[in-house]
Amino acid sequence: MIPHQLGNLTNLYSLDLSYVYTYAKNLQWLSQLSSLRYLDMSSIDLDEASDWLEVTNSLPSLEVLRLSYCNLNFIFRPIYHVNFSSLSLLDLSGNYLGNNIPLWVSNLRSLTSLSLRNITFGNGGPIPEDIQNLTSLVHLDLSLNSFNTSIPSWLYSLSHLEVLNLADNQLTGTISNEIKNMTSIITLDLSGNELQGDLPTSSMAQLCKLKEIDLSGRTWNQSISQILDSCSGCLSDSLEVLNIRGGQIYGHITNKIGQFKTLADLDLSYNSISGPIPASLGNLSSLTYLDLSSNSISGPIPASLGNLSFLQVLDISNNQMEGIVSEAHFANTTSLRYFDASDNPLTLKVGQDWVPPFQLESLDMGSCHWGPRFPMWVRSQKTLSSLVLSNTSLADVLPAWIFNFSSELQYLDLSQNQMHGRIPTLTNMGMQEYSAIDLSQNHFEGPLPLVSSKVYELDLSDNLLSGSISQFLCSSPSEPMNMIALDLAKNRLSGKLPNCWSKWKNIQVLYLNDNSFGGGIPSSFGSLIFLQSLHLRSNNLSGVISVLQNCINLVILDLRGNKFGGNIPTWLGTSPSMLRFLSAGFNEFHGHIPDELCALNSLQTLDLSNNNLFGPIPKCFNNFSSMAIKKYNLSSHTGSLFVDTTILLFVKGKPIGYTKTLSLVNSIDLSGNSLSGHIPLEITSLSNLLSLNLSNNLLDGEIPMRIGDMRELESIDFSMNNLSGEIPQSMSSLNFLSYLNLSYNNLSGKIPTGTQLQSFDSSSFANNNLCGPPLTLKCSTNGEVTVVEKNRKEDDHEMSWFYIGMAVGFIVGFWGFCGSLIFNRTWRHSYFRFLDCIKDQIYVASVLKLRWFRETITSCYNNQ
Repeated sequence: MIPHQLGNLTNLYSLDLSYVYTYAKNLQWLSQLSSLRYLDMSSIDLDEASDWLEVTNSLPSLEVLRLSYCNLNFIFRPIYHVNFSSLSLLDLSGNYLGNNIPLWVSNLRSLTSLSLRNITFGNGGPIPEDIQNLTSLVHLDLSLNSFNTSIPSWLYSLSHLEVLNLADNQLTGTISNEIKNMTSIITLDLSGNELQGDLPTSSMAQLCKLKEIDLSGRTWNQSISQILDSCSGCLSDSLEVLNIRGGQIYGHITNKIGQFKTLADLDLSYNSISGPIPASLGNLSSLTYLDLSSNSISGPIPASLGNLSFLQVLDISNNQMEGIVSEAHFANTTSLRYFDASDNPLTLKVGQDWVPPFQLESLDMGSCHWGPRFPMWVRSQKTLSSLVLSNTSLADVLPAWIFNFSSELQYLDLSQNQMHGRIPTLTNMGMQEYSAIDLSQNHFEGPLPLVSSKVYELDLSDNLLSGSISQFLCSSPSEPMNMIALDLAKNRLSGKLPNCWSKWKNIQVLYLNDNSFGGGIPSSFGSLIFLQSLHLRSNNLSGVISVLQNCINLVILDLRGNKFGGNIPTWLGTSPSMLRFLSAGFNEFHGHIPDELCALNSLQTLDLSNNNLFGPIPKCFNNFSSMAIKKYNLSSHTGSLFVDTTILLFVKGKPIGYTKTLSLVNSIDLSGNSLSGHIPLEITSLSNLLSLNLSNNLLDGEIPMRIGDMRELESIDFSMNNLSGEIPQSMSSLNFLSYLNLSYNNLSGKIPTGTQLQSFDSSSFANNNLCGPPLTLKCSTNGEVTVVEKNRKEDDHEMSWFYIGMAVGFIVGFWGFCGSLIFNRTWRHSYFRFLDCIKDQIYVASVLKLRWFRETITSCYNNQ
């Protein structure tokens, strides 16, 4: 609580208590400070101080009053007499004012600065008209509200305004030509609205004092050339800041840009600008900030940019620029601190002995062409804190100085290259505390390097590293490790997991998947109480997983493709209560699926496929409420560490790895077990489920009639069970269904008609008693598969005539030949003499291997 004794400082002129995490139940002590001119209590909790207005109104000398984000209560008695006659600045941002500004505010005629940022007036509506009475206003901030009408005409009449901030509202309509009346305007921020139309060219050009314009975050549907025309005239001689980030402007940047001699800050990022960068951009000698990233700019970097001696930030990333970047492009860039040219097919060609004129703090040239040698000039950048050279065709060994050349280095990314050799020890590196190193997707080999406790995140995945991880884990410094993310996936590591994880208690994300680890999970895993994402997929690990019961913060648990056994633990439903992704397929778990799993109401993915589970599917699966509600963003709930998390799921008949869209995936896979009983009706309440795989079990009964309630389903696999009855008509209403397999069951009747089910291949319904499209078997009028019986009768009739014909043919053929031999003595004797001759010649030929066997047989035939 703010001490009331402050009220004894009766000669106090200025009092600043902002952001000191205090509160007050009343402000009576303030009334004693009659000389107070400046009062800032921003972020102080005044929720219980209902007298704040009466008290501050009693301070006749007050000139500045800042009460932003104070939880102010505007339910109070009206003020009939305002003593704020000398008040010039009022800041009430971040409070709730109701549907309008209080009447006493609109009576402050001497007010020159008013900030009502993030007030959220009611549920939107127009900008309060009472503000037009404040004709002396110089500074007006109405940003981050919900105004959803056009800019009122009276606002343009506030001729004394120098700063107008209307950012991040929902304002519509156009910018009026009346803006020319704001002759004093210096800073204009209209970003983050839904304004339409074109900038009024002739009116904007008359704003000769305007220095800063922010038009970002809306669709202007104008070319960059038109924008520059709107900023011509006397405005081109004063403009210092032009920000149209994400404005969807298009066209080429023309040489007109060179006329803005005073321009210091130019942000045209996230638009649809194409064509090359004009050479005239190098004439902007005052430029300190240039961001052209995320456009469709092509062509080379003009060498004239090397003349910008005041340029501190240059971002041209994510374009289509190409060509050579040489030393000439940086000739006079002595002030450059931030350079990002990533995601362009640019080629850097500088001498190995080149010493740049700048000292960078951040360098990102990812996906440019650097290799194969590692650039030696990087070693001269002593203030570098972030270095990204991923996917740059580097095919060199890792230089020994890379971890020590800059004492400021915090982030190093050399991933997606062909670098080889061994990774040097990371125990004595000169990098900053809480640093991150990414050496993934290279060709590094040998054992894991020892690592310093300074390393916060380490990614060595997808290399050729081999051997045990015991030395890496257990030979670390005596002090606890600070690492929160460790990725050793997709290497050739082997052996047992060592029992010294207690030094790594801060680990939150751990990837050990796709190696050859064996044995069980060591007991020290239980000390990883902050662990949120654990990936052990595709190893040879075995035993039980009971030690993971202590990992109470698990959100992702991936055990797929191992030899873990025992029952599915019941504690999985209570210990990691925030578990959202459980992948335990292709293991050796047995027994029933415990009902305790149903307590995981945050669960989005359940994969228990290809184990030895039996018994019924729990009816309580409807408790998985996250599978029944709309999708939400993973990173917003569990932090940025999960942005690159990958889970392998068997969806739509094939394995799919989900990374970027993982937070949107809701899936149940219980296939390849011995589950029995009916498919529970309760499962149909999971209306946000995307994939349901119950194939290759012993399930019987009918498909739930309300399966159509699962409207988000994209994949259903019920194949290889004992399901019977008809396919529910509601299944035809699953508009997103793109994979269906009901084959090898006992289903019968007509396939429901609809746009979905008839689009699948007939194999989706094979080995059942079904009829109707897409099958060729037609149904009768009552939907029965009588066509099958009809065809069978026709087949039996045809088969009978076949046997009759065969009998007749046999009789005729037999007696036609044998009867002739019986009743014609000459034919009978000739036939048997022919057989005896052939027998004798075959015997002679087999002994003497005569060459004229065929001629002899012919002679025997002729003689007879």
